[in-house]
Amino acid sequence: MKFGVYPAYIGGRDVTGENAQFVHTITARALIEDTFPSLGLKRDLDLGVIDPRQAGDSVVGACVVADEATADLALEAAALAVPAWGRVPLADRLEIGHAIARRLQEHSDPLVEILVAEGMPVSSAQGMLMGIPYTGWSRETLEFCASQLEFRRTDGVREMVLRRVPDGVVCINPPQNAAMVNALNGLTAMLAGNTVVVRAPRGVALSCMYAIREVVAPVLEEAGAPAGTVNAFCGAPVVDKWLASEHVNDVIYFGGSKKGLEFEREAIAAGKKPILELAGNDCCVVWRDADLDAAVDTITQFFMSSGQICSVPNQVVAHPAIADELVERLVEATKKIKPGYPDEVGVVLTPVLGVDWFYGCLGEALAKGAKLVHGGHRLEVDGTQSDTGFFVEPSIVRVEGLQGARDLSVVRDETFFPLLPVIVPDVPTSDDDLLEEVLAFVNSNAYHLRNSVWTTSAETIDRFLSGVTNGGLLKINDSHGAFLPFLPNQGGAGLTGGAFGEANHPMLRSTRLQGVSVVRPEGAQTP
Repeated sequence: MKFGVYPAYIGGRDVTGENAQFVHTITARALIEDTFPSLGLKRDLDLGVIDPRQAGDSVVGACVVADEATADLALEAAALAVPAWGRVPLADRLEIGHAIARRLQEHSDPLVEILVAEGMPVSSAQGMLMGIPYTGWSRETLEFCASQLEFRRTDGVREMVLRRVPDGVVCINPPQNAAMVNALNGLTAMLAGNTVVVRAPRGVALSCMYAIREVVAPVLEEAGAPAGTVNAFCGAPVVDKWLASEHVNDVIYFGGSKKGLEFEREAIAAGKKPILELAGNDCCVVWRDADLDAAVDTITQFFMSSGQICSVPNQVVAHPAIADELVERLVEATKKIKPGYPDEVGVVLTPVLGVDWFYGCLGEALAKGAKLVHGGHRLEVDGTQSDTGFFVEPSIVRVEGLQGARDLSVVRDETFFPLLPVIVPDVPTSDDDLLEEVLAFVNSNAYHLRNSVWTTSAETIDRFLSGVTNGGLLKINDSHGAFLPFLPNQGGAGLTGGAFGEANHPMLRSTRLQGVSVVRPEGAQTP
């Protein structure tokens, strides 16, 4: 196995535990090419029936599956490290953050290889790895967050400090569909002075464990950080254990809205801070004067990973004056999107898990008056139509009118398949009236992740700037899904982040505000 076996990393050391079990990573190409034999191989490897050295190149690595004792040990190690790590000066913690960003760049090739083996298209993996050091881990982002951690004033008698203090132990539960990047985003909480525990999902554990063991941990060790500052293990979900633990302060939770909001209530009842990253159902508005080429480029981001990621435009509101042309351009662009193996350059589609959900949602939309303008078929990896293919053809439905649009699940709910609704409002009496209707529609979305607008009118830009309150992020004439330095790339209220949701820098969300007043004895020196 090229990448070997990764045990848990706890308290600064590798921990295998007793009677170790393993989960192996079989390449997505092998699973697509020869599904049942590859699944059988994985089962036999996980059970220890086959020696991994005899399994061939389709097996790229493995992780030890943590038992309950190991999961408990991770929490204890994190709690023990809190006082010492909190005393490390902020400037030193920032330098550690910058070093992690540099180390990520140095390890981009093996990380891309692992992500592709786990099923992420190579173009997406390369873009992600190239982007992380310049966005969530960028100097601009980290130093902005650091600047928010303390403000000082004096009235001549006393020093007054308004500061954000770390919450303590932060546990991260990354999602199956983008585990490594979300684990890394959550790990910035460490730079505020928190210690961290990461639970790597069993299905995609290798990329998480590699990133922590080969990138994050060595930087911490070289800097002399306390053992237990970062801890990680592969295993089944343990959020109930975290809620019951005396050691845990915060949980960064990724998942669907229904379970996530239930978790929010349970966490609050248990005295823990829930930091929720749930579903997205983003809206992209294309106005009558938009640059349609740029708008089409951003809208087709929806089909990345077959629509199975959150920060993409899930629905389009098209001004009636340009709707026909926009739909035509979208269909032409979508025809060029083909399935393929994740190691092939240019492939963006991935196998769809919820095919029945896709057809149910499409059927409901058509029954209620929507029009299918492209797609609607299952596909084999070579692009041929099939009743059993793992892929779904990128599909577009046209929905007439804003009123009643959210009666359709494809508009109302987050979907996890490549079915894009283009909503065309009724022809208005005036653009001012239409703009108010569109603003109301965008703001009434139950999801609050991000929104984008395409218009060349300065007046329309200002109207959207002042009128759009929904979303943790608003992009105007800018790539909907692209991550940027300084700006938060996650977060929002509603079904995206719960009652306390907002744009989310984990380095700030995992802290709390504290006011301090100090009157020093005469002659005492200010540190």
